[in-house]
Amino acid sequence: MPAKGDLNPETISDSKKRRVNHLCEPQMDVPDGYIRLSGDLEHDNIVNGPGLRAVIWTQGCRQHCPGCQNPETWTEDPDVGALVKIEKVKDELRQLKGQSGLTFCGGEPLLQAKACYEIAKFCHEELGWNVWSFTGLVLEQLPHEGPVWDFVCELDALIDGPFIQSQRDLTLKFRGSRNQRILHLDHGKITSQE
Repeated sequence: MPAKGDLNPETISDSKKRRVNHLCEPQMDVPDGYIRLSGDLEHDNIVNGPGLRAVIWTQGCRQHCPGCQNPETWTEDPDVGALVKIEKVKDELRQLKGQSGLTFCGGEPLLQAKACYEIAKFCHEELGWNVWSFTGLVLEQLPHEGPVWDFVCELDALIDGPFIQSQRDLTLKFRGSRNQRILHLDHGKITSQE
């Protein structure tokens, strides 16, 4: 678990803020109305959040955690992954039956925050689902404005923190290493933590 001082936005050094911002800004180069996916939309998933869930696998990650289970999602090369219209993703989600929520995985979903926000908002408003996301970053270190923060404010829960191989723990619910937190959110504010 990061030290308390590491999570306090007022004590984060300028160099650490620049490093974190580099990991999610600038956003990936994806045309408006599209999202770059690393794999097909999943459904009936039970390992990336509570209940039966749809899962969107985003392409692109700058963190490159040693031991990552999805290193093929790291590249931002426009020839890797599938460029998909957001409207097509919404249509596929509408067709799913029995799902209680959506989880964004990756890669790093925050690199495509604008597209993820649009899909998350759709899931809340039209489907009535809860929306979760993973990030290799720490909530308190994220920019509190712009598309990244808009997306975070649309989430019901964020699993934050990089995967740390030395803290790998297969007994944890919905996460891979002990440093990662499940943060239940209300408009970007932490309401509870696991």
